[in-house]
Amino acid sequence: MLFAIYLLLLGAIAERYGLGFHCYADDVQLYLAFPANSSEVPSVLEKCLGEIQSWIAGNWLRLNPKKTEVLMVGRDRVWESLFGTLPPPSMNGADLRVVKVTKSLGVFLDASLTLERQISSVVSSGFFHLRNIRRLRPVLPHDSLSTLMHTFIVSRLDYCNVLYAGLPLKAIRRLQLVQNAAARLLHNVSSFDHITPTLRELHCLPIRWRITFKVLVLVFKALNGLGPAYLRDFLTPYVPARSLRSESGRSLVVPRFRTKLGERSFAYQAAVAWNATPIVLRSSPSLSIFKSRLKTFLFQSAFKDI
Repeated sequence: MLFAIYLLLLGAIAERYGLGFHCYADDVQLYLAFPANSSEVPSVLEKCLGEIQSWIAGNWLRLNPKKTEVLMVGRDRVWESLFGTLPPPSMNGADLRVVKVTKSLGVFLDASLTLERQISSVVSSGFFHLRNIRRLRPVLPHDSLSTLMHTFIVSRLDYCNVLYAGLPLKAIRRLQLVQNAAARLLHNVSSFDHITPTLRELHCLPIRWRITFKVLVLVFKALNGLGPAYLRDFLTPYVPARSLRSESGRSLVVPRFRTKLGERSFAYQAAVAWNATPIVLRSSPSLSIFKSRLKTFLFQSAFKDI
């Protein structure tokens, strides 16, 4: 915590240049949005990096340009037009490495935000651990087997799964196959048997609904002052033009986007998911009660056809 306080002034430098930033221990990330038809990387980025370099050098720290990466999120043609012919951004005379995939706090982020690399990593790791757990199954009691599943499989499927909101179903399907395999192994179910009854018996929400659960928990925290302020800024309560009964429904305004990528934003996914829940759920008096009611609601929605 003391180190985080020590680095607080870095945020002031980024704000002075109009850049967004996130800090986690000694990992600093800067964000800058600019038009897709821009012919060059904004010079403000290099100016900000130069001042950060000077601040770090003057405060007995060291910044390694070789570990500093630049990720340009956008369409491929924009990426090629900016970095295909133009020199990359530099810092203190050293060119920074421009990448199409980078790792942020354990999550692979790609330039198109498809999260294909991240999902492939989770799926590969999940099946690797499942193969090892399968070898131990004959000698482990059920409780120990369940603990291994939660530690090595479920935790990986749930880690930062809000990022999967709005992804195509074929991408979510790959993650669902890992959960299905874990449920079959835990209950010794044949691969020819339908997995949905097993998931229901385990009281385990499918991947799609686990993502919705995490999104709605973040919305509840943000609206009730329990989450980060920047998430609250993405949520706009719905206020009707005249007095209506819907005024007490605690609905959110669903923002409009022209692209599918925009509809994957937290602002859009959060508003759509929140408005689809019953009023009694949105009006929960505490986080624990909200989570309990939410899981019941999603469980009924996920297995309503059984």
